[in-house]
Amino acid sequence: MKIFIFSLTLTAAAALAGPAAQAQHALWASKVVAVSSQKGAGKEAYSPEQALGAPNALPLGQINDKAWIPKREGRDEFIEVRFARSVLVQQVTVVENFNPGSVTKIELVDTHGVHHEVYLNDNPGPLPDAYRTLEVKVAPATPAYRTVGAVVHMNTAKVEGVNQLDAIGVADVAQTMVKKDFKAADAGAEGVARFDSSLVNLGPNVNSPAVDTHPVVSPDGRTLYFARQNHPGNIGGRNDPQDVWYSTLQSASAKAWGPAKNIGGPINTAGFPNGLASVSANGQRLLLLGHYTAEGLVPKGPSISEHRPGGWSPPADVDIEDFYNNDDEHADYFLSTSGKALLMAVERTDGLGSQDLYVSFPKPTAPGQPMTWTRPRNLGPNVNTKKADFAPFLAADEKTLYFASEGRGGYGKSDIFYSKRLDDTWTNWSPPRNLGSAVNSPDFDAYYTMSAAGDDAYLVSTRNGINNSKDIFRIALSPAFKPEAVTLVRGQVLDAATKKPIKAIIHYENLLTGEEIGTTETDPTDGSYTIVLPSGVQYGYRAEAPNYIAENASLDVTARDKYSEQSQDLYLVPFAVGQTVKLNNIFFQQSKYYLRTSSYPELSRLIRIMRDYPTVEIKLGGHTDNQGDPALNLKLSLDRVNEVRKYLISKGITPSRITTEGYGGTRPVASNDQEETRALNRRVEFTITKK
Repeated sequence: MKIFIFSLTLTAAAALAGPAAQAQHALWASKVVAVSSQKGAGKEAYSPEQALGAPNALPLGQINDKAWIPKREGRDEFIEVRFARSVLVQQVTVVENFNPGSVTKIELVDTHGVHHEVYLNDNPGPLPDAYRTLEVKVAPATPAYRTVGAVVHMNTAKVEGVNQLDAIGVADVAQTMVKKDFKAADAGAEGVARFDSSLVNLGPNVNSPAVDTHPVVSPDGRTLYFARQNHPGNIGGRNDPQDVWYSTLQSASAKAWGPAKNIGGPINTAGFPNGLASVSANGQRLLLLGHYTAEGLVPKGPSISEHRPGGWSPPADVDIEDFYNNDDEHADYFLSTSGKALLMAVERTDGLGSQDLYVSFPKPTAPGQPMTWTRPRNLGPNVNTKKADFAPFLAADEKTLYFASEGRGGYGKSDIFYSKRLDDTWTNWSPPRNLGSAVNSPDFDAYYTMSAAGDDAYLVSTRNGINNSKDIFRIALSPAFKPEAVTLVRGQVLDAATKKPIKAIIHYENLLTGEEIGTTETDPTDGSYTIVLPSGVQYGYRAEAPNYIAENASLDVTARDKYSEQSQDLYLVPFAVGQTVKLNNIFFQQSKYYLRTSSYPELSRLIRIMRDYPTVEIKLGGHTDNQGDPALNLKLSLDRVNEVRKYLISKGITPSRITTEGYGGTRPVASNDQEETRALNRRVEFTITKK
């Protein structure tokens, strides 16, 4: 039987095949938002969630529990899905793995929640084939729109028997997303990355005659952490097996690093192999190797140390459900930039052999309670081998994985490989690609790391090291082979009344799906924060602190294809009568009062406040700029806040607790002379009238 398998020719990973490849994106559905009927719930057999990710219901042409079955036979069965990011779609692919022919209509959902019909079939009916891959080419639209979701409609009454959908995908090129021949899909696997330079030794400020290993560069690219073994500058001197050291960037243009310094205690402890695994986006949290006990360092998992006004805190254990490692001497860890995924290289009984790569996720916890992590999930045979797979590094795009492997052949005992995460299961990865002879050699090569910008990569090699020891090197990656673009956002969290910095927790989310992407904490000394936002999404982010209400910010990076940096201060309003809070993430259709779906996360938080404080009453105020007829602006501003009030009441908030008033353009907060500042005047606010 012929089978279908996801073709890598459209993923960014496929760019490794050669310099002519462009940054293209093929996306498979990652979230179900609505469904007409279902046979199972959650991730059960035949449930709607089985239609997520790349095609996997094999062999095709048979009923499979890894595909969705509509429960009813009806004229308009449907499934609505979302993708992990937005894309300018040129093709839609729907895999009907059994009893095809029932699809009647396909709609694309843009970033504003508008539906665009791209396929219509008025005569559904059974097909002679046992399965079908329905490929729909999408002509460029005017004006262009970016797709974040899709709806597939089916008339299951017209195709007798069980109808199954296995996968729904979109791509920004009009090429086949699914191929019949497995070998053809993997034909480019021998392609290697292209680099703009050869390896450059970081020199004596970083490297020493001792072993210098395991580099970790901060997301902003300004601090390089690494480990030194048996160095006289270690806490315990030359007999100390390993300490954590760091160097700061002295010149970005010259790529010059300053003299390395020992990070000191409590991170380094005499006589123990101290190591650093990763650093958070704001540089205020370090993931460390081992558990710190009164008896010394114990290899029972990683630890966390946080930066405080007096220095680094004593490392605290990371609690991972059912954690064990059959090889205590070898373990690697990496905490993703978002803080939402903890990668590890450990040896477990459910692995393929030796060290395997696993991932854990944070469990929901009550406020003030320590974070715990789920049972490690094996990344699967696309990544892992029967030999050691280790040194994981996940780029800031949260998709591009670099790791070392002894089980894939190559140039030496261990080589560095590259793979792309294809969906949210974390077990579906593109075939790993060897980074080639520019990086890998017959000697030891491992521990690949890069900043959020992705300009330069750092790694450890034994080639041309000082006194032939392991040293840290830099190599420039060509633009075509960098991870997907991200935006680094910096700012401070400030009291809206006093403008003084506040210690707070930052939350950032996908405004199109409402999904929280990540969290971070501010620097306790100056309230500063740093977050990294992968492109293709409209984000909302906010600070949270006791006795304050957040004024949320938003950033639309759906179309950014290059690394960028942005400054954005966040304000917290004291929770008191008379205080006014801007609802920055409420969006309406142009010149109308209809709410866009991207407003719902902001409104959900306001609803939560009203429910948590049942005696609170508010007045919603609507504002416009000064463009156009003042009378129409006044009416529009009132219509908009009344629409917000209507939504709050629909969610159970008592009508008497909410009053409204429209001000039109009479109360500007910024100049109306330019569009950039004029936009600040178009806003919805609420004022606390009773507490």
